[in-house]
Amino acid sequence: MPHRPLKKVTVPAAVRRLTDTFLADLDAALAAPGANWNVVARDTLFSLAYPGQGSWQERADDRTLPAASRLALAALDPRSITLEPEYYAEVDTARFARVKPLLWLWYSFDRLPIGGQHVAVGIEFRRLLAPRIFARVGANFKCFQHVEFSFGYQLEVGDDVVVHRHVLLDDRGGITLGNRVSISDYANIYSHTHSIVDQKDVTSLPTVLEDDVRITYHATVLAGARVGENGMVGAMALATRDVRPYHVYVGIPAKSIRVKPNAPRHTAETHRVPKRHDGG
Repeated sequence: MPHRPLKKVTVPAAVRRLTDTFLADLDAALAAPGANWNVVARDTLFSLAYPGQGSWQERADDRTLPAASRLALAALDPRSITLEPEYYAEVDTARFARVKPLLWLWYSFDRLPIGGQHVAVGIEFRRLLAPRIFARVGANFKCFQHVEFSFGYQLEVGDDVVVHRHVLLDDRGGITLGNRVSISDYANIYSHTHSIVDQKDVTSLPTVLEDDVRITYHATVLAGARVGENGMVGAMALATRDVRPYHVYVGIPAKSIRVKPNAPRHTAETHRVPKRHDGG
C-alpha cells in the first residue's frame, strides 16, 4: 500500500504572528499568580466571539440589550453555566471547579469560526489547555475539534497521541492513553457502567489503551477494558473486554479476526484451542 505521510501546510506570516501572540497572551493569563480562570475564559471567549465590541463587562452592563443577548453574554462565563459531569455523584467538586473554566473554554472555542475547522490554531490552542486539565499529558499531543471529556482530571495521555473529531473520552473512572495512541472520529471510550437493574447504580472502572493502539471510526471501548499494545479496534466495533496486543478486533461484541503482520511470535494465536478428551 502507498505510504502517505501528512503534508506540511503553512498559514500567512501575519496570521502566524497573531496566533503566536494570542497563545502567548492566553498562556500568560492562565499562569499569572492568582489568576481567575473563569474570568480568563470569559474574556477570551468574548474577544473571539465579539471582536471589537469593547469588554465583556461593558456589554453585560448594557440594560438596553434584549434578554437573549444578555443571556448569551452571561453564558461566556463558566460560572453561569452547568456541565453534565457536575451532576455526577462521584464528582470531586473542588477538582472539577478548577478545570471547568478550561473545559468550557475548550468546548466553546470549538464552536466558534476560529476553532471549528482551523487546524493550525486549534491544535495549538488545545495543546496549551491540556496540561492544565488532564492528570498528565505528554509531548506532541494533537487533538482535533469537538472532543469532549467527563471530568478531564482523570485522563492520562502519553506522547504523540492523536485524538480526532467528535470523540468522547469518558474519564469518570479514569482513562490512560499510552504513547502514540490514535483515536479516530466519533469513537467513544468509557470508564463507567450502569447496572441493568438500577441506572443509578454506577460502577467506575479504569480503561487503558496501551502504546500504539488504534481505535478506528465510530468504535466504542467499554469501561474496564484494556486494549493491549498495538491492538486495534475496527470501525463500528464494540470492545466489551480486553483486546489482545497486536490483534485486530471487529464486530459487536468485538472479536479478534487477525493478528498484525508485525506482531511478535507469542501474539499470533487468535483464539483458544479447546483441549481434546479422546486421548489424542
